[in-house]
Amino acid sequence: MAGAVLGAGVLSCLVAGVAVTALGVRVDGSSMAPTLRPGDRILVAPGSAGEVRRFDVVLLRATGRDALLVKRVIGLPGDRVAVVSTPEEPFLVLLQEGGRGPVYRVVAPQWTAQARRTGACCGPDGTRSARPGLRTVPEGAFFYLGDNPDLSDDSRAYGWGAVDRVEGRVGLRALPVASGRDVGNRPVLEEYRGPSP
Repeated sequence: MAGAVLGAGVLSCLVAGVAVTALGVRVDGSSMAPTLRPGDRILVAPGSAGEVRRFDVVLLRATGRDALLVKRVIGLPGDRVAVVSTPEEPFLVLLQEGGRGPVYRVVAPQWTAQARRTGACCGPDGTRSARPGLRTVPEGAFFYLGDNPDLSDDSRAYGWGAVDRVEGRVGLRALPVASGRDVGNRPVLEEYRGPSP
């Protein structure tokens, strides 16, 4: 009896391992470090294709690219967003929810620890701009960034993300097990009192 239970347990672990390998998406590159690292395997939440929620990590195809990207959703349709680069703060992400009301600073410790040379954003199409300003995210689109800003090609390079090109929300990290399952590192909003970009 004990042998049968042990055998069933081993078989279950083997099936789970094969499922994670077959269904999980392997992270390549460091654009989402430290949240996700090269070689991590992530699982997409079933039924979440075409869905974007602020600060979720999503799997998407950028406009004009077939490769899958793993990025964090920052701005939703109707929001106004900007990225300002100053000597004191090289990566200041600003957000005005729904395009009205107070402007918030998006605070993410992983950005503060890594951003050293990021450029200003956004132009009318959501990409980097020498004349950045708060830009309105169009209907059916969203603004996305990597958690490692200096190493990330994201909206600043490709423009607004298309909601209908989202393959799904990253539900959890399946491998490595030692890293924990929650994707984590969610930014928070803090009221911004500085000059308007």
